[in-house]
Amino acid sequence: MCPPNTPPARAATATADDTEFRTLLDRLSDKATADYYNPFTTFDWPATIPTDELWMSPELLSLHGTELMDELSTAQLQALSRWESVNFYSLNVHGIRELLIEVTRRVHTPGFELPSEFFHHFIGEENDHMWFFATFCLKYAGKIYPDKSVKLPGAPRDPDIENFLVFARILVFEQIVDHYNVQLAADRRLHPTVRHINRLHHQDESRHIAFGCRLVHLLWERLLDRGLDEAARHELRGYLGRYLTTSIESLYNPAAYRDAGLPDGFALRRRLLAHPARQAAHSKVLHKTTGFLNRIGVFDDHR
Repeated sequence: MCPPNTPPARAATATADDTEFRTLLDRLSDKATADYYNPFTTFDWPATIPTDELWMSPELLSLHGTELMDELSTAQLQALSRWESVNFYSLNVHGIRELLIEVTRRVHTPGFELPSEFFHHFIGEENDHMWFFATFCLKYAGKIYPDKSVKLPGAPRDPDIENFLVFARILVFEQIVDHYNVQLAADRRLHPTVRHINRLHHQDESRHIAFGCRLVHLLWERLLDRGLDEAARHELRGYLGRYLTTSIESLYNPAAYRDAGLPDGFALRRRLLAHPARQAAHSKVLHKTTGFLNRIGVFDDHR
């Protein structure tokens, strides 16, 4: 998670002589080297994962906390956990593909000289993550759910704001995913393979999140230093707010409900998204992200 008291950036850009940032990058690069594993030899993929077991913690399912959850039979609960697990890993595949494109575009470019060495660790690890999430989906479900995300309107064309939003989106994505990883890795009700991939992903993502928090803060300070006006700040906040909403809504997949045997998946999705218990669950998932964005001044408590 992002440090609770992130210090103000001491430089206007991520390429300035920021001793604290450089020290963080060196530490994270050393840790990435020490933690390195070969994903192609690390996993001992079983032939199957039993379908009469949970594949996702019930507390993380999109029906949790609602009266609909109580109406599920044991078989329906297991089926829902299986297909929402596949949806979660599919979202990881698509999200990682997008962040790889954006980070690769910036490695060794002006403005990103300082973090480019760590970008190489980041890119390599994220490529590994995409491979093992895709392998899980294809091996045990026979498919990856298609990417249904749409490009959000209103993304500013200003290159400095675009850089900030790219890394803010990556941080949002990683923190949401990590919320699930931590719980799934620790849940002894789940198959060892499920726990293993979530544990490894959290191990790497903890470094990526620490890096992302610092870089996002630096890029935000850069925008403030150049004189970001209130209209631009309002537009930026609105864009990120919409991104938070669409990220959460992607966890409610009508195709997963259909595959789990639940009728009228689109109506079910609408009902769940409006349910007070699910609104509370969303706040819990986003707590670290919104807390960080409030703390550095991107959002405010009355957003």
